[in-house]
Amino acid sequence: MKVALVTDAWKPQVNGVVTTLVELHEGLLARGHEVVLIEPSGFRRFACPGYREIELAWRPGRQVAKLLEAADADAIHIATEGPLGSAARAWCLKHKRRFTTAFHTRFPEILARALHIPERWGYAWFRRFHAPSSGILVPSHGMYGILEGYGFAPLKPWSHGVDLRLFKPVEGADLGLPRPVFLHVGRLSYEKNLEAFLDLDLPGSKVVYGVGPLQERLQRAYPNVHWRGVVPRSELVNIYSAADAFVFPGRSETFGLVMLEALACGTPVAAYPVPGPLDVLGSDAAGGVLHEDLRTAALKALEVPRDQARSRALTMDWDAVCSQFIGHLVLARDTVVTTVTKPPSDFHKLVS
Repeated sequence: MKVALVTDAWKPQVNGVVTTLVELHEGLLARGHEVVLIEPSGFRRFACPGYREIELAWRPGRQVAKLLEAADADAIHIATEGPLGSAARAWCLKHKRRFTTAFHTRFPEILARALHIPERWGYAWFRRFHAPSSGILVPSHGMYGILEGYGFAPLKPWSHGVDLRLFKPVEGADLGLPRPVFLHVGRLSYEKNLEAFLDLDLPGSKVVYGVGPLQERLQRAYPNVHWRGVVPRSELVNIYSAADAFVFPGRSETFGLVMLEALACGTPVAAYPVPGPLDVLGSDAAGGVLHEDLRTAALKALEVPRDQARSRALTMDWDAVCSQFIGHLVLARDTVVTTVTKPPSDFHKLVS
């Protein structure tokens, strides 16, 4: 099958969406599919307002149209709602091509925090964007319920996974810091709720890997935190393995891939009991601790056996996730209407 994959999020951006799409791209190729990748590097670009390290394509409509016309793909997947995604959507509607989309990021909440735009306005705009889609791929049970409540359809459950060949425990890994080591990996941006972690009174050391628009402000405000910036993905294996607990303070995540990477390395996760963490850890919080008091969760996570954390990750292998994605694709020229798929009660089992 020839698949056109359209995304505004791609390397050198560093975030969970890019990681997921890179893994997806490689998985499709490994299965013998041909992938026509449409991403920002081949276009004139501008810095995204508020996230200057992210570059978006500038007025890409004509070029995207030429690429899609030349590709004549069997299936088209629009992964993001940015300029490239919007251009691809417009071309598909004009030429009566069916396509799938995905909801990777809770932008309405980000806009509400950063620009004070009411969430319902943001969800209304995104609902219109996704309305013509033959399948809106949703990474978590909690996010499925939120989108369903705002009238999004047709929704398709598509959980995320982790590369278990790369992310595995490294015996003796050490960051050379006083223990216990409480780790966070992720973008330093508005929606991550990082202050909830940084403000905690915890023993040992707090370590943060990542960059983003709040980087300078947070580093000034929290000089006792060990700020480590961005490292190659392969180095994260040692970093996760060296931590005693991974603290995830986000309350508005669609999934939270970094939690799954930490679990795969045997590091227990501490988080709030909200969509994202609930899907990664499950309702029984296997491999970590979910609690409305994040400090309580962080301290109790130290007691979780590391092999238990690893076992949770083993249920979410990436190979199964890629196969599930392929099953959700639709033929671009097919006129059959896709039905709505309800999520199962235990979402993660789809990929176990």
